[in-house]
Amino acid sequence: MSETIIQVRGLVKVYDELIAVNGISFDVKEGQVFAFLGPNGAGKTTTVEIIETIRTATSGQVNILGLDIKKNRTDILRRIGVLPQEFSSFDRLTVRETVQYYSRLFKGEPDIDELLELVNLTEHRDQLYMNLSGGLKQRVGIAVALVNDPEIVFLDEPTTGLDPRARRDVWDVIKGLKKSGKTIFLTTHYMEEAEVLADDVAIISKGDIIAHGTTSQLIDQYCSTIHVSIRGAGPGVEEVAKNLGLTLENRENGTVTIEASNNDQVVEILNNLKARDIKYDGLDIRKANLEEVFLSLTGESLTTGGEE
Repeated sequence: MSETIIQVRGLVKVYDELIAVNGISFDVKEGQVFAFLGPNGAGKTTTVEIIETIRTATSGQVNILGLDIKKNRTDILRRIGVLPQEFSSFDRLTVRETVQYYSRLFKGEPDIDELLELVNLTEHRDQLYMNLSGGLKQRVGIAVALVNDPEIVFLDEPTTGLDPRARRDVWDVIKGLKKSGKTIFLTTHYMEEAEVLADDVAIISKGDIIAHGTTSQLIDQYCSTIHVSIRGAGPGVEEVAKNLGLTLENRENGTVTIEASNNDQVVEILNNLKARDIKYDGLDIRKANLEEVFLSLTGESLTTGGEE
C-alpha cells in the first residue's frame, strides 16, 4: 500500500454566514493522481488553498508529508509545487527565461532544458510568453510549479478555457509527471479529466465530500446504468424494452436508448433485437460516467454552480 502523503481531518472554513468547507476528511496516497471534482462554488479552491497554506482553516487538521501545516509551513512550501488558476507570467520573457526566472525566485536548481522536455516545451523554449497559446501557457505554469523539484504538485483547474486538443496535451504532461514519481492533486470540474487521469476521486458539493473512491467504484455504487443506444431503429424496440421491464431513456434524432442495470440485461436486449429481426443503423453501449454520478447524488449538473 502507498503511504498517505496528505491527510485532511474535519476541515472547516467559514466566511461570515457562509460555510465554504463543512468538516471534510480525506487522504491522498503517494504517487497517485488525486482528483478533487466538483462544480464552481463547491469549495474546491478554498480547500486546496488551505492545504497549500495560502488560507487559514477555521478548524480541522491538515498534515502534508507527515508535517502539520500550521507548524511547518516553511518546510512544506519547499516540498510542494503549485499551479494556481489562471497562471500568468511576463509577456516579453521567452519560455526558457520564464522558467529560469522562477527557478531563481524559488531558489530551485533544476536542469531547465530537462524540465522543458518533461512538459513538452523544448521546441517552444525561445518563444515569447505573450505569443504562446493558452495550452502552452499552462504547460509553462506546470514547469514553474516544478522548479523546486516538489514531491506534490497542486494543479488547480489546469485546463479551464482550453480547446480539446490543448486540454489533452496538458493531460499528457500530467501523466508524465505521475510516471516520474510525482503526486498530483488535481482540482477540476471536468468529469472526463478526472476519469482519464485520476487514481482516486473525491466529489465535493456545497462544501461537503459526497462521494470518494475510484471512478469504477463510484459508478458501480451510485450509477451503474448501462445505456444501450440504438440508431435508426425499426418498429418493435419499445416492445423489447417493455417485455424486459426496462426503461426507454429517450427517443430523439431517430435514436432510442434503453437503460440496463447489468451486462446480462444488455445481452438480453441484443438477443431480443435479433430474435425479432429488428433492423437498426448502429448500436452504442456506454456505461455511466462521473457526470451522471454527480447528477444522481445532487440532482444538478457538474458544470453548474457559482463562483468559488
